[in-house]
Amino acid sequence: MKQLTLVLIGLLLMNACTKEEDVAVLSTRYGDMVLEFYPDVAPKHVESFKIHAQNGYFNGTTFHRIIPGFVIQGGDPNSRDDNKMNDGQGGHAAKYYGFGDEALDTSWTIPAEFNDRPHVTGALSMARTPDENSAGSQFFICAAAVNRLDNQYTVFGQVISGLEVIQQIVNTPRDNRDNPKEKIAMEVSIIPRSKALEE
Repeated sequence: MKQLTLVLIGLLLMNACTKEEDVAVLSTRYGDMVLEFYPDVAPKHVESFKIHAQNGYFNGTTFHRIIPGFVIQGGDPNSRDDNKMNDGQGGHAAKYYGFGDEALDTSWTIPAEFNDRPHVTGALSMARTPDENSAGSQFFICAAAVNRLDNQYTVFGQVISGLEVIQQIVNTPRDNRDNPKEKIAMEVSIIPRSKALEE
């Protein structure tokens, strides 16, 4: 009995010392999405996204590219203004990861962290140019399974609540550049998982 008591006390202490996992809450006029992260397979992408979110970098940016059956894309600081022509051309990593000019933060990019996480509906993945190591701050969320992107783009998280918000965003009227006709701005915060999933 004494050994069982010691084991139970040990388990309680371990649980008390375990840091709760943080998630992102991405808020839009259509509602909130809660996203968990995959630091085990994409630590740099997760770190950069969290730093940007904690610094308010994403707040006021928009989903500037929406394609039904494919993705909703955002995270470009250029999307804050009324000039839609430069949407999709901006953004940088939140810290220096060895790519770009260390003295010029707007040139910083994140090296590829391709992994086995699939591009399923709700997958959070990083946009990039044809250069594998060119990810900055623009990210996309899959509106459907997009297997052709697997192992070519870095999946670093997943929507765990609010999948319906993706469908509302992706089905918004859009222009000939796939930019929503009416801006869909976002606010992104990082909070403990239990707080984000409170009912």
